[in-house]
Amino acid sequence: MLAAGESAVFGRLDDGAEIRECAIAAGGLSASILTYGAAVRRLRVGGRDVVLGLETLEDYVLHSPHMGAIAGRYANRIKGGRFELDGVPVQLTCNEGDNHLHGGARGFGKRAWQLEQHDKRSVLLKYVSRDGEEGYPGRVEALCRYTLTGSGALRIKLTATTDAPTLVNLAHHSYFNLGGGADVLDHTVEIAAERYLPIDAEAIPTGQIRKVDWTPYDFREGRRIRRKPSEKDVIFDHNFCLADAPRGDLGFAASVEAPDEDCRMEVWTTEPGLQFYDGAKLNVPVAGLDGRRYGPCAGFCMEPQRWPDSPNHADFPGAVLRPGESYSQVTEYRFA
Repeated sequence: MLAAGESAVFGRLDDGAEIRECAIAAGGLSASILTYGAAVRRLRVGGRDVVLGLETLEDYVLHSPHMGAIAGRYANRIKGGRFELDGVPVQLTCNEGDNHLHGGARGFGKRAWQLEQHDKRSVLLKYVSRDGEEGYPGRVEALCRYTLTGSGALRIKLTATTDAPTLVNLAHHSYFNLGGGADVLDHTVEIAAERYLPIDAEAIPTGQIRKVDWTPYDFREGRRIRRKPSEKDVIFDHNFCLADAPRGDLGFAASVEAPDEDCRMEVWTTEPGLQFYDGAKLNVPVAGLDGRRYGPCAGFCMEPQRWPDSPNHADFPGAVLRPGESYSQVTEYRFA
């Protein structure tokens, strides 16, 4: 890995855009950040890699399932790619069947970001999304700052402004594996949510908001990701409802512990939702970091965000951003 504060060319996109890899370190953590998708390529805790990453820029462009990236302009799914904004119908690109996922065919996680600042502990990246990109109205300027704290946390601050009413819902999309095994099924997960959003066959929220009591989605006391014999048809790719609106201060969202109990991660965020995905559909056709292969459940995602398909549900926390306002999210992944 590069030394903290150093950067190097990671590759170039087909349009000639240079992609850099930037190294940071602090408090027993070290990381490398790509300007492609504002992606965390590596994150090491006590010498252990805890995120999935790829070896080349070409692999990211061709094979990455938003690995380590910032998903946007609207993270997660919008049914049919359609919604109304101030009474005007908007049609977005549909890139997951008939639906819109993570900002479309080339969302924020598949774009070249501009490197604004870089020191030994932090990286600041900027992306300007033009009016009409992937069907979204308005020009959006987004900033992403990654900071490694002295207390052992990866802190992510996301902000955005716009010149016209639009949607903004950003989410960090690392696949975590705290134990280094072939899968994460024996990780123990706790999620501080009393409610979750049921989904249909296309992973779109049905509109119901259900209590987790007496369901496989009750993670309040901690449970392994591995399904019980009675849960063979259970899917873990749901939004857990942490709050009814964004919070002003960081709140505890989740914790995950490796099977060997040698690594624990806590998620703290200002966001009202947490998408937990167990990586069941992972099947990366190229080798990852250090030659590892990433198959089903090789990593899990903990994605703080607004609730999915929110523009089509009046009772979900909204994601509309207007001129003069500022979108803001702070999330910390804390390690011990």
